[in-house]
Amino acid sequence: MAGISVLPLDVLLAKRVQEMVLNGEDPPQPYICRDDDDSEDVSSSLSPIPIIDLSLFSSSAPETTEKELQKLKSALSSWGCFQATGHGISTSFLDEIRQVTKEFFKQPIEEKKKISKGVEEFEGYGADPTPEEGQSLDWSDRVFLDVYPEDLRKYKFWPESPNSFRDVLENYTIKMKMVTEMISKAMAKSLNLEENCFLNQFGERGALQARFNYYSRCPRPDIVLGLKPHADGSGYTILLQNEVDGLQILKDDRWLTIPTISNALLVLMGDQMEVHRLLIFYLT
Repeated sequence: MAGISVLPLDVLLAKRVQEMVLNGEDPPQPYICRDDDDSEDVSSSLSPIPIIDLSLFSSSAPETTEKELQKLKSALSSWGCFQATGHGISTSFLDEIRQVTKEFFKQPIEEKKKISKGVEEFEGYGADPTPEEGQSLDWSDRVFLDVYPEDLRKYKFWPESPNSFRDVLENYTIKMKMVTEMISKAMAKSLNLEENCFLNQFGERGALQARFNYYSRCPRPDIVLGLKPHADGSGYTILLQNEVDGLQILKDDRWLTIPTISNALLVLMGDQMEVHRLLIFYLT
């Protein structure tokens, strides 16, 4: 496994991945995270993880609601993730989110760098902060933003181009706050807990962050990763995928590729919810 120790600032800030790809450059050492002969146990087929219809939790038929809650409980215990449909966000609006994201990353690098982050900052355009010793950089570019509570927003990092980006993101934040509340209540009920159990723990000012990732084609995909194996420290992550299959999750010591469903949101348990999940299932 190839790695790095201390990264000089000029390496971190000089170029973005998109620039290197446009210039036809091979990945520099800080991005190399595996050797040519590294082997991984990866499933070549798509893995149909559980699909949960959130709209059924408000069904007028109790038996329908209970059946979907049991499906959710099984998904949480067996997978720690699920595809959420029936979330109330239109397919056209999800496509709009994808579109403004594509438009931002298609812009000239000078335009994108107007919202560049500092080396040790999270918010803004660029890469994640300096990794720990021995870790490599992700072969990707991203925009990371605090979106809720509103008083935590740093609008200097919000793209002004494309013109619709801010309005779309503000609308998306409102919709995602409703979805997170819906999911939190459903998860609590599926585990026979008080409906607002998780919402109360997150608090009224439970933070929401938005992250937009762009994975450039790499001339040496055998030695880099768009996003290294990691666990999210959040309660949970709600992911809107594009039409390209590539996301993988670790289950039973195997990496499984998750299929994309155009109108679904992928819900992944973060470390905070994993602790709750493990404790609850251990006690029950």
